[in-house]
Amino acid sequence: MSEASSRAERSKVERSRSNTSTPSPRVGKPRLAASRGGVAASTPLGMTRDPLAEEFLRYLSNERNASPRTLKAYRHALASFRAENKTSWKKSTADDFRNHLFAIMKRGCARSYVRLQFSALRTFYQFLAARKRLRHNPVRDVQLPKIEKKLPLVLTRQQVDELLTAPTREPKSRSAPSWMPLRDVAIMELFYSSGLRLSELAALDVAEVDPYTESVRVLGKGRKERVCPVGLPALEAMQKYRAAANVHTGALFINKARKRMSVRSVWLVLKRYVRHTSIPISMSPHKLRHSFATHMLDRGADLRSVQALLGHASLSTTQIYTHVTVERLKKAYADAHPRA
Repeated sequence: MSEASSRAERSKVERSRSNTSTPSPRVGKPRLAASRGGVAASTPLGMTRDPLAEEFLRYLSNERNASPRTLKAYRHALASFRAENKTSWKKSTADDFRNHLFAIMKRGCARSYVRLQFSALRTFYQFLAARKRLRHNPVRDVQLPKIEKKLPLVLTRQQVDELLTAPTREPKSRSAPSWMPLRDVAIMELFYSSGLRLSELAALDVAEVDPYTESVRVLGKGRKERVCPVGLPALEAMQKYRAAANVHTGALFINKARKRMSVRSVWLVLKRYVRHTSIPISMSPHKLRHSFATHMLDRGADLRSVQALLGHASLSTTQIYTHVTVERLKKAYADAHPRA
């Protein structure tokens, strides 16, 4: 065999070895191996499945039509207890939940937060009693701290007027579209005119505002729909904003990228303008809702009507505004009556 043919033969052998060698591993995201018990790949590491909790959350979503925010709160409440107590749900006792209550209180959480957590746990055990024939609800035996009844802070009508006109008085930033101050006026006018919740206003579409009936259709808590009247100043403010921003379909309130404004963005609008007023308290959209309800009652509206406008399921929730009105009457009496 010649030297040239020998080199060619060796080259063939080397190529053959390289083709049969183990391929190099791909660089990329590693695959999640399925863990024991058939846990889905989306289950976070270090957490085990909770079939009863998952079934309960599906029930809330599908049968009770619970909002994503409610589902998130209930999921957190169940996971928080489970992180501290590994006893099965059916074997957990009232003492287990008392220990959970003490742990939450030690962290300095507000009483309203504590009651929200236990409301979720109580509802969960009601579900277990109805669907899984659980005979006893241990959460019922836990005495919760009474919630602190604080009267809501409300603005005077003069302060409301000052806040609603702030966007037209203050210079806008150079990067902001020319229609943005008109949008901000419309947002605050609608808050005060209809007493909407922050999430309700941010979710509004153009089609849900009816200028002919002077009303807005709102999807509230529990996905319950209600129709709220809208005052003429708010309707005019929305009309001016929509014409200037060329908003005719889809989301009612948009940002400069022409996307729907987030809940946080709407909240920041109010926070930005309150700095340019003489209002001495910190401001939130809910304070405009408080002011709407209180001013309605001040002017003679009945409690049931205000309850319907606010979308409260219980009249007791609305009654707190009557206390505000009574306190204002007492102050007016003390200030004005010569023998008060």
